[in-house]
Amino acid sequence: MTHPVTEDIEPAGNSPLPVVTAQSERALSTWLAHSVIQCKRLLLTWVRDPSTTIQTLLYPALTLLMFRVVLGNSITAATGIPSIYGQVAMITLIAAMTGAVVSALGVKREKATGLLGRFWTMPVHRAAGLTGRILAEAVRIFFSTLFVIAVGFAIGFRFGQGPLAAIALISIPVLFGIGFAVLVTALATITEGTLLISLIGIFNTLLMFFNTGFVPVFAYPVWLQSTVENQPMSCAVDAMRGLSYGGPVAEPLTKSLAWTIGLIVVFAYPAIRGYRRAAETGR
Repeated sequence: MTHPVTEDIEPAGNSPLPVVTAQSERALSTWLAHSVIQCKRLLLTWVRDPSTTIQTLLYPALTLLMFRVVLGNSITAATGIPSIYGQVAMITLIAAMTGAVVSALGVKREKATGLLGRFWTMPVHRAAGLTGRILAEAVRIFFSTLFVIAVGFAIGFRFGQGPLAAIALISIPVLFGIGFAVLVTALATITEGTLLISLIGIFNTLLMFFNTGFVPVFAYPVWLQSTVENQPMSCAVDAMRGLSYGGPVAEPLTKSLAWTIGLIVVFAYPAIRGYRRAAETGR
């Protein structure tokens, strides 16, 4: 039997095949592309999880309606300012914090199942997992904020200071939520178990009942008023109230940004180290 003679076959048109240069895993473009992929993965996971939808959308909306039913116009009568403006602002922040806790539980679950470790062994940019998670948090907070505001519109909330103020108002919960997400991610990756996450939930509840969106600052005991007025939620609520109904904006907005930047500066490095340790060791 004779065997056919093989010859080198050239591509059609005798043109050489294109040479594709592999991108470095550490390249900036790789980091951005992989961060977007991780963000999309997390968003799809959250959308397909009914409990996450309840925690991040339905729970805040129902809480807003509950405040409206229980408190009614009693706060409005005492202050002369419609209470809905403080309540909508407060609930958007609560939605941001609640979602961050749910996300932290997701980090622990991925660490326990070894998913973080598998990503670490793949040709994926090392920072993409964490930055993709923060980006997904920002997207989630943005849509949860719009959802709460839509419910608020149905019961009297309005943007009274123009479109630019409205954009600034929507941006505040997103920035606030990013700072809080960095904090919670750091704590979730450097601690074991879920006890700390439960304690964060208790802390969130305390912030919810001791801020100027719940009742005016003068309704609190004198010795507590300064603390309530300057805690991070109150600063954000006051800025959002000013951007919607009217009133001081510069001072509370500056305080709110200071709180957000402070959280990021203090907890960014522990979050990075904790996330890397969780991915490398699965612990």
